[in-house]
Amino acid sequence: MTSNMSQDSTLPDAPEANDRPWEDLLRHARSGDPQQLTDCVEQLSTGDQARALSRLSEDERSEVLTALSAEEAAELIRCLPEMQAANTIGMLQVDTAAAIVHELHSDEQADVLGDVSSEQAEAILQALPDDEAAAVRELTSFADDVAGGLMICEVLRFHENMTVAEVIHQLSANEDEYSDFDVQYGYVCDSEDRLIGVIPMRNLLFAKRSERIATIMIRNPLSVFDSTSLEDLVEFFDDHSFLGAPVIDAGGHLRGVIHRDAVDYEATRAVESDYLKSQGIVGGEELRTMPIWLRARRRLSWLSINVFLNLGAASVIAMFQDTLEAVIALAVFLPIISDMSGCSGNQAVAVSMRELSLGLVRPTEAFRVWWQEVSVGLINGTVLGLLVALAAFVFNGNLYLGLVVGVALLTNTIIAVSIGGTVPLLLKRFGVDPAVASGPLLTTVTDMCGFFLVLGMATLMLSKLVTP
Repeated sequence: MTSNMSQDSTLPDAPEANDRPWEDLLRHARSGDPQQLTDCVEQLSTGDQARALSRLSEDERSEVLTALSAEEAAELIRCLPEMQAANTIGMLQVDTAAAIVHELHSDEQADVLGDVSSEQAEAILQALPDDEAAAVRELTSFADDVAGGLMICEVLRFHENMTVAEVIHQLSANEDEYSDFDVQYGYVCDSEDRLIGVIPMRNLLFAKRSERIATIMIRNPLSVFDSTSLEDLVEFFDDHSFLGAPVIDAGGHLRGVIHRDAVDYEATRAVESDYLKSQGIVGGEELRTMPIWLRARRRLSWLSINVFLNLGAASVIAMFQDTLEAVIALAVFLPIISDMSGCSGNQAVAVSMRELSLGLVRPTEAFRVWWQEVSVGLINGTVLGLLVALAAFVFNGNLYLGLVVGVALLTNTIIAVSIGGTVPLLLKRFGVDPAVASGPLLTTVTDMCGFFLVLGMATLMLSKLVTP
């Protein structure tokens, strides 16, 4: 992008609070007055900050972030979705990117650097302090959906032989370092850095300064292993009203702390990702600020497969072309049968995906899930079948037409919920992402079965359906 002062004049000299905050950010970034830019950022809500950055081009975004202090730029980066934050960091100069990453918490650093190219990540890590880079490398070695990948390494860590006075002195002496820490609790370790206790910080205020912290700490605190899955973490925080929990390795060594809000965020993000995948957004995340060809390619890869799957459903109609021509009223009800069955199946898929994500059901429990879905499908299918049968009779005046479409909808609803409830579990069992594959399988099979049931029964009862 060409950057010159003549372009500044094209940007409206509007008040700070307007509906195009990205123009204000760019104007103040180019003005050479960092305080005006800082004031502009602080006047925006978190949502407006994210929207403003997203509307800027990559070069313009770089201008704004470079004009801010590293601390203020980090606050802006926090407003962005992870993928966009990573793309933004990746386009900056290494020294600028490293300064911003340095201001992020360790879990945020790992999230951002985990999504940039390995070359960019390594260059930024080389520019960070050694201990900080080591912590980020440790976090990025874990998967995103286990405790080790969600924890933060910034914890208050004390030795069991320390006195209350020594702890208070350490806190005072490291005020700048600890200012961004979660200081509600301190964690007590033995000489080999194994977790043995936890101290609420407020307890220090009421203890004698000469007393050893080992005598006032809570011994054997509840903790989670760094390999604990997201499903188990959700269950852990559902069972305990903790805001956070210490994370240990297999040897009991303290590795960090995981916060409830981090688990809630990741669980929500997983559900959103599964939903996007089920709708054909390959990769599980898409923003309209991404390159248009990338977005088109991701969508097309799924849509093109559906072309061939839908040809199977179309072939069923072609098999019964004579029946359809003889009873043209069937064409009115074919999409109804397909759509209603698909809706019932999608409900079953959603419940199975939700229970899988929460760990409430195992892939080996497909038969139990199937039986529960058939019970619901039988009830709903009967009600829906009667409704559509009545509509067909009113529409055409032929009782047999109502019988055909009603029974077809009942049967196809049972088939749809059976597929929708069990296929995600079976795919999970065989290592296939159920969020991506369940939708196309459900749509194809319910369409084919629905069309076959309606047209097949109509063919058998053709003499009853054709008006003399």
